Amino acid sequence: MQKLKLFVENFFVYGLGGIISRLIPLILVPVIIRLFPDPAYYGLTDLSATVIQFGSALALMGMSDAMYRMFFEREDEAYKRSVCSTALLFTLFTSLFVFLVMLLFKEPIAAFFFGDRAYAYLVCITAVATLVGATNNIVSAPTRMQNKKKVYLTANILSPVLAYSLAIPLIQRGYYVIALPLSMLAANLTIEVIFYAFNCRWFCIRKFDFKLLREMLAIAIPLMPNLLIYWVFNSSDRVMIANLAGTGASGVYAVGAKLGHVSQLIYTAFAGGWQFFAFSTMREKDQVASNSWIFEYLGILSFIAGAFMCALSGSIFRVLFTPDYREGYLVAPYLFLAPLLQMLFQVIGNQFLIIRKTWPVMVILLSGAALNVVLNLWFIPRIGIEGAAIATLTGYMVSNVIAVVVLRKMRLLDLSLRFCACAGVMLVYFVAWRFIFSQSVEIGIVAAWNMMLVCVWFYRQDLRQLICVLSRAGKHG
Repeated sequence: MQKLKLFVENFFVYGLGGIISRLIPLILVPVIIRLFPDPAYYGLTDLSATVIQFGSALALMGMSDAMYRMFFEREDEAYKRSVCSTALLFTLFTSLFVFLVMLLFKEPIAAFFFGDRAYAYLVCITAVATLVGATNNIVSAPTRMQNKKKVYLTANILSPVLAYSLAIPLIQRGYYVIALPLSMLAANLTIEVIFYAFNCRWFCIRKFDFKLLREMLAIAIPLMPNLLIYWVFNSSDRVMIANLAGTGASGVYAVGAKLGHVSQLIYTAFAGGWQFFAFSTMREKDQVASNSWIFEYLGILSFIAGAFMCALSGSIFRVLFTPDYREGYLVAPYLFLAPLLQMLFQVIGNQFLIIRKTWPVMVILLSGAALNVVLNLWFIPRIGIEGAAIATLTGYMVSNVIAVVVLRKMRLLDLSLRFCACAGVMLVYFVAWRFIFSQSVEIGIVAAWNMMLVCVWFYRQDLRQLICVLSRAGKHG
């Protein structure tokens, strides 16, 4: 009961902060795209975020996960301060290096990512945002590791409010290319200052420890390729679309991804509380069983949510977006499921991190990412932006299947046959939606309800137990 309470509390409380930070931009997408005279401008904004994600992955080098892992290694506060200080100073050094490289090669970067060397000034803004984003990740970590919920929640509400308060006036004045990147940079810098004010006692130059750094790098360096592979999964399709189909198509894809990434709210809620829960319970005897049921339950919720997104995608696009962006309704369901599959992979992939074997995660993810790139090259010229979405979802599916097989053989995961049955039902539903009733909301909703009922039937015993537990908790409360 205590473990369930800990997981749910971190999922909803920490996740709520991340959800709000993503929900505000999501709500404002229909407003923002109407302010842009051409989808290409929104495509450039999305590509800027893509470069930031890539640069941040290089700058962090997996240090954030290593910091979490080592923070819970001992209860000694002096040791914890050394972990935080070592992580920040190392990340500051690597972030400055990435920042300088981006400035030095701003024109080639602009040509590759944005399709024109004239956007070198956008690379400069992106370089500063990368520096701030990578260090912000470390500076904010003690807030979550100490369970300071109110601070984390407040900061995540303030960030998007500040960003869009600055962005909308800039767009209205005609600064279409730099409005959102510059505003996001200002907001993230403000949030970093706030987090540092709250967490400064955890960071001290004198607490930097070379010996501890070697231990952290032993965990972090094998994780760095994983971060880059995640970037390939989540962002390389934007770059390939921009180069193969133009920034206009990239803008349409970005809007489809925004709607699809409603599921990022679920993933963000999960990620906000998962690290604390996973590492604080990693030494318990029933850890494998707990991790397995979390994987199954989150998987079932993902399937059900994905089915309803398929049913509603077309009508949502017709209501919210202009005709220029309507094609995006086809990619939204694929990109809705992709972050959820990423979430599921991280649940089971964490088993490798707990036993300090991170290389299998890299190999498995690399297989899925390589498949993703190959499918992008094949599908995008033939079926356009839907091909990129198919490639992303397929890559995650393959990665999850490989991870499940490997972890079951290592006895680090228990997976029931009923979960496999539900996954098969979801696959059948998805194919039927695409080829039979993608244009019919009514049929889609009925089919989604039926799929949900099938999943409920398979997990009826678990639901009864959960209802009993919640009922007893309510009586005691």
